[in-house]
Amino acid sequence: MNEKTCAACDYPLDHNAIEVTIGGRTVEVCCEECAQKLREAAAQA
Repeated sequence: MNEKTCAACDYPLDHNAIEVTIGGRTVEVCCEECAQKLREAAAQA
């Protein structure tokens, strides 16, 4: 079975996963802190 993991920190995702759209692509993260990290990284790119 393939376990989904956070796009930012590779932590296993559960039912509380947050979807974030970065560069037109939707990814799932484990928490708001990881979501913010991805948003900041995308803004700097």
